[in-house]
Amino acid sequence: MDLQKYYGRIRSMEREIAEEYPVIVSLKTPDGGQADVFTEAPRALAARLIVEGKARLASEREAQEFREKQALERQRREEEELGGKLRLRVISDKDLELIQSSQTRK
Repeated sequence: MDLQKYYGRIRSMEREIAEEYPVIVSLKTPDGGQADVFTEAPRALAARLIVEGKARLASEREAQEFREKQALERQRREEEELGGKLRLRVISDKDLELIQSSQTRK
């Protein structure tokens, strides 16, 4: 393997990738790599995986769908975390007395 050509191809691919963190899609490889797994990766890593034939750049539509799905998943996890937290509310002494007096009237 000619290392100058190899790293030259990686640098060339890196210049072609516009985004700092592009979405890439894995390709099936003989060493067990699974196809069609989407991920966001730093430009240098994405370029290397593309040159090595282990991934391809996602289309704009695929990247947008992937990022939307990630945002929805992040929002869902945050909502789950909030649901499990104890919520406290501070009330004044006057409000406490009103609550207590309304309960004793019943």
